[in-house]
Amino acid sequence: MWRSAGVIARVGCAILALSTGSAMGESVDLTAPGPQGDLAGTYLSAGVGAPVVLIVPGSGPTDRDGNNPLGVKAATYRLLAEGLAERGISSVRFDKRGMFASAGAVPDPNAVTIADYAADVHSWIGALREKAGVSCVWVLGHSEGALVALQAGQKPDGICGLLLVSGPGRKLGDVLRAQLRGNPANTPYLPQMLDAIATLEAGGSVDTSSFPPVVAGLFAPAVQGFLRDLFSHEPARLIAEVAVPVIILQGESDLQIGVEDARLLAAARPDASLALIPHANHVLKAAPADDLAANFGTYADPSLPLAPGVVDALAGFVLGSKTTRNR
Repeated sequence: MWRSAGVIARVGCAILALSTGSAMGESVDLTAPGPQGDLAGTYLSAGVGAPVVLIVPGSGPTDRDGNNPLGVKAATYRLLAEGLAERGISSVRFDKRGMFASAGAVPDPNAVTIADYAADVHSWIGALREKAGVSCVWVLGHSEGALVALQAGQKPDGICGLLLVSGPGRKLGDVLRAQLRGNPANTPYLPQMLDAIATLEAGGSVDTSSFPPVVAGLFAPAVQGFLRDLFSHEPARLIAEVAVPVIILQGESDLQIGVEDARLLAAARPDASLALIPHANHVLKAAPADDLAANFGTYADPSLPLAPGVVDALAGFVLGSKTTRNR
C-alpha cells in the first residue's frame, strides 16, 4: 500500500565530512544543507572519477537503506549501492527531511510536498558536485522517489539523467485505488477509502473520527496535506518535460506498481530506455507474482539479493551514456 510520510522518532548520528578522492569501496557519512538543519546520507565510493548515483527513497518513513519501522527490512538501497559500486559507480543514499539522522532538517516530517523533496535532491546534487568533484549526478528514484526524481528533473542543472525504478505512471490517487482494490482484506472498508481519496483529490479534508483504525491511519489528519499534494502530480506529464536521459526499470512481479505504469511512462517519453525485470517485485527481490504472502515476505528479508538483472540494467545505462563518457 502507498504510505504517507508518517511520524517517526528522531535519531541523531555523527556526520563525517566527505573528502574528494575517497578510496574505492569506502563508505562514509556526509551531509547536504536542509531547510533548518542538515540532511544526512551515506556515500559509497567506487573510486576517483566514478559516476555518482543519488538514491531517492520511496514513501513513508523509509531510511537510507530502504528499510522502515513498518516491517520493511529488505535493505534494497544498500544492496543497490553495493551492486553499483562493484560495477564502478559511486552512490549516495540518504534519510529524508525530518526523519532518522535528517530529523533536524525540519520540525515536522509530515509538513512536506514533492517539490520540497525535489529541492532536497538539488541540495544533494550541489553538495556532491563540490565534494565529489563531479559535474553532474545521476538521480535514481524508487517508488514515490521516482516521482520526486521527475519533479527534480524539471530543473536539469547538475543532473546527468534519471533512473526511475518502480515508479508510478498514473496519478497517485489512481495507483492507491488499484492497490486498495487488489487486497481482499480491504473489501469491508473500500467505500470509505475510495471516498477519502476522492475528497483529497478535490482539495478537501477527510473526517476520520468514525473510521476504523485500518482506514483512519492511512488518512490521518497529519498527512492529509501531503496526500493532497501527492495526488496532484501527473508522472506522464512530468517525464515528457524532462530533458535528460531516462531509464524506466520495472519488476514484472511488483504488486504495488505494475508494468502498466512503466509502459505509460515510456509512451510519454519514447526515447527513454525501458527495462522490465522478470520476477522482480517492488523491493527488487525475486518473488512470485501470484503468491501474495511469498511476495510480501521478501520485504522483511535483507539476506535475499536483488533480482538478477536489476543492477546490470541500471549500471549499463549509466556507464553506456554519452553523459557519463563525456564527464
